[in-house]
Amino acid sequence: MTTYGRAAEESAFVRTYTLTRGRTKPRHLLGLETVLEAGPGRPGPAQAEECEEILALCRERRRPVVELAGRLGRPVTAVKILVSDLLDADALVVPLPQSYADTGEESGPSPQLLAALSVGLKRKWPNAVAYPQAG
Repeated sequence: MTTYGRAAEESAFVRTYTLTRGRTKPRHLLGLETVLEAGPGRPGPAQAEECEEILALCRERRRPVVELAGRLGRPVTAVKILVSDLLDADALVVPLPQSYADTGEESGPSPQLLAALSVGLKRKWPNAVAYPQAG
């Protein structure tokens, strides 16, 4: 690796470290596919400029974590940490799936959806055992 390449890599690492203030894990459990949208809150004044970029992108439309990381050109873990900060500030929210939001119920999926899921799983894995038999 050339000196220039090594210096650029070290610079990117230091920038990511300062971006997350040394944190290595987000406070919220977020998957790559977790979809986010802008919420009513505001980020704190000490937030990184990338937080404003994340908010601007999520104001345009809902976006998954992986897309935010790609658009910012930052590691996914660093973006998850920033997103966690924004979730804590209520500046971002994880929207309910449309099927749950339409029902007005917060209890989760309908019995019909669960039955259809069960049928599909049994079709895919007919020999699978849901619960081990007591022996």
